[in-house]
Amino acid sequence: MNNTARITFIRNDGTPQVIDALCGKSLMQSARAAAVPGILADCGGELACSTCHCYVEASWMLRLPQPSDDEAAMLGFVWEPRPNSRLTCQIRVTADLDGLVLSVPERQI
Repeated sequence: MNNTARITFIRNDGTPQVIDALCGKSLMQSARAAAVPGILADCGGELACSTCHCYVEASWMLRLPQPSDDEAAMLGFVWEPRPNSRLTCQIRVTADLDGLVLSVPERQI
């Protein structure tokens, strides 16, 4: 059984950054460990800041768990929210996420 999933973050300049994310960790933790630019995670994953915001590639939206009410509320504070906006601190990495593609917004607020 694989304990990592290959995740692609599209930086705000369009450059892809592929990381091996550890299963069981949040996408935010994996992004920070790989120094993905634009994932600030000011609150450290406590669902209190929205600075780990990303846009999920459309083909993956139905494959992810729905955002909790708390995450949905926090998404109201992100820069340029879209229907595919998610907070990476709220998505746990599983082997099923292998191939996931996310885009980092131009900025975080």
